[in-house]
Order: sequence, then C-alpha cells, then structure tokens
Amino acid sequence: MQIRPAQTADAAAVDELLRQLGYPQDRAGATVTRIKAWEDDPSSAVYVAEAGEGLLGLVAVHVGPFFERDGCWGRIVALVVSDQARGQGIGAQLVAAAEAFAAGHGCARMEVTSNDRRRDAHEFYRRRGYVDQAGRSSRFMRDLGDVR
Repeated sequence: MQIRPAQTADAAAVDELLRQLGYPQDRAGATVTRIKAWEDDPSSAVYVAEAGEGLLGLVAVHVGPFFERDGCWGRIVALVVSDQARGQGIGAQLVAAAEAFAAGHGCARMEVTSNDRRRDAHEFYRRRGYVDQAGRSSRFMRDLGDVR
C-alpha cells in the first residue's frame, strides 16, 4: 500500500469512498473539479491510500493562518477508509500524511470535526492524541446559498 496525492483519474473511486462516508456524489465530474482545485491550492492537499488497483481511503487537509496569533493550523476536512479495509492502520497513515503536510506548512495545531454519531471515529482520533473539545467550544454553521 502507498499513500500518494489524489489525481483526477481517482474521481470515481473517491466518489465511492465519499458515499461510504455518507456523502453520495450526484454530479458527474464534480469530484474531478474538486480534486483539481485542491491540487492547485498550495494550502490544501488530498491524499489517497492505494493498493493494487483500488483506493482504500482518503484524507483531505487544509491549512489556514491563525488571526489571533502568529502561525497557522491544519484541518482534516475529510477522512474515510473503505468499509473493507478498516482496522488495518490505513486511517492512521492517512492522518500522518495530513499532519506532515500541515507541519510542512508551519502549522502549530491540527483540528478535525466528527459527527456525534461516529463514536468509533472519536476513539480513533483520541488514540492519536486529539483532544475532544466538546463542552469547551461549539460549532455553528449557516448555509450561504441565500446571501448575495
């Protein structure tokens, strides 16, 4: 198995991984466009775990500057390991690739959010030294489709 940057040719396999994560893709070619945009953005990276002819997982990471202090942070935007490949250390290798990307960009901290129903994922992150911020901060969201 190898961890490598995602390529546009991976789009169909990435779509399947995103479906397993709970995000079915409904527009043909949209994932190709997103992979290309992330590839062109020096603050972002998408890595895949590949074995043989298939993808076993992916991680997307983005780097952003702190505003309130010097330095920057890295954020795992997406992480998924194929249903058939979980429990083999692939997720840990993908997280390590994301952390290396962030560290290489001078990041002082990593963050990730995970849906409350994903208890196994929470344990996965805790085992890697991530600290649960529940109770100390809240996450608020608003769709901007109606803002012009």
